[in-house]
Amino acid sequence: MSIENGQPGTPGWQISQPGRPGEIEGYADSVSARPGQRVRLFVSTTATGFRAEAFRVGWYSGVGARRLWSSPHVPGRRQAPAVTVGSTRTASAPWQPSLTLPTSRWTPGDYVVRLTSDSGGQTYVPLTLRTPDAAGRVMILNAVTTWQAYNRWGGRSLYAGPGGFTDRSYAVSFDRPYDDNVGTGLFLADELPAVRLAERLGLNLGYLTDVDLDRDPAAVQGARAVISLGHDEYWSSTMRDRLTAARDAGTNIAFLGANAVYRHIRFAGTSTGDRRLQIDYKEPRLDPLLGKNDAEVTADWPSGPRPRPQSDLTGTFYECNPVRAPMVVTDAPGWLFGGSGAGPDTTLTDLVGSEYDRVNTAVPTPRPIQILAHSPVTCRGRHSHADMAYYSAPSGAGVLDVGTNMWVRALDDGAGSGPDAARNDAIVSQVTTNLLRTFAAGPAGRARPAVDNVALEGSATPSR
Repeated sequence: MSIENGQPGTPGWQISQPGRPGEIEGYADSVSARPGQRVRLFVSTTATGFRAEAFRVGWYSGVGARRLWSSPHVPGRRQAPAVTVGSTRTASAPWQPSLTLPTSRWTPGDYVVRLTSDSGGQTYVPLTLRTPDAAGRVMILNAVTTWQAYNRWGGRSLYAGPGGFTDRSYAVSFDRPYDDNVGTGLFLADELPAVRLAERLGLNLGYLTDVDLDRDPAAVQGARAVISLGHDEYWSSTMRDRLTAARDAGTNIAFLGANAVYRHIRFAGTSTGDRRLQIDYKEPRLDPLLGKNDAEVTADWPSGPRPRPQSDLTGTFYECNPVRAPMVVTDAPGWLFGGSGAGPDTTLTDLVGSEYDRVNTAVPTPRPIQILAHSPVTCRGRHSHADMAYYSAPSGAGVLDVGTNMWVRALDDGAGSGPDAARNDAIVSQVTTNLLRTFAAGPAGRARPAVDNVALEGSATPSR
């Protein structure tokens, strides 16, 4: 266990009274910071004042977080309403800064800054304190671009506006709070359970966001592994190229979700800093770069003027949603499934969903690739299969994609229901533990090469 996680945790760090609409909201001027970098918070509240507390989340003997800082009482004010500007229909919060976080003695990791208004309402502001050096570490990748894509604060996201899909934003801003009632986007459900487990194992961890992966050429250089969490959908060309280069240098990669590397985005700067604007037109005909720079047109990665299916990195191909189905294990190598009690034909109830991936050799697929779970699904009337798959790269790197969005959620004790929930959670926890420990040891594809079991070229059916 790390020195940090050996510290006592802080009970009661969770939100006990989510703020009512407008009661208290906030955002930071950066999605991540290096230790010592000052981060400004922008807060709006209907109360006379508020306090802020910064908690680093992790294991902490099961407590889950430790408070590293708290503010004095800060006078409150109701800041300006959302503004929507430009042909991109981008909503943002044109607020003034309220206070500054001093991070000089904070340990790198995932943080939530809890804001508590004088009227009792609470919300979080998420922040990643980035690890300066990735060498030798298992890097946890926070998918802030996906959190922001779904964020409807100000009435707009990349999916919908006041008039529905046709009125959606073509670019979204990080200069605004998240619209969920605790202010963390997808972090608590789709990422935190895996962070807790990784910290409990005492691995040599590092932390970064996908924005860091885009802006820093050294973001994952020398890393033992990069761990993409439960929903990691939105990727720029640079993000994708840098992770591919890391794989080709021997860095292991795990995708603990489905639908990863599916939406093609690009970034633009704003008046408050670089990469605060995330662009995704979704339809090539709408993107002003069409015919000018087709490689950066923001169509989905498998389509558009320059198709580049994500399968050449993930090993799998996103297919459909929504589904909910059992995961059926078909191949259970000991290095991954040892101690879990799962083997061929083990069924894990309701573990596949709501999106799924499959091995599809009609698109670029690394070989050798080993299908580990091959689960029948029916999505929008179509019968298919969801696959968990593992491949080994020529560099010796190992790459695993679990093929379902429910994997990380199953690591959250008490999240499931029904008679099989505890059994499923125990299996998922042990498999993830084996994965993280193996990937932390170095290029997994050398010691644990994939045993190709795709029966025929062009087929996604594993041989038995």
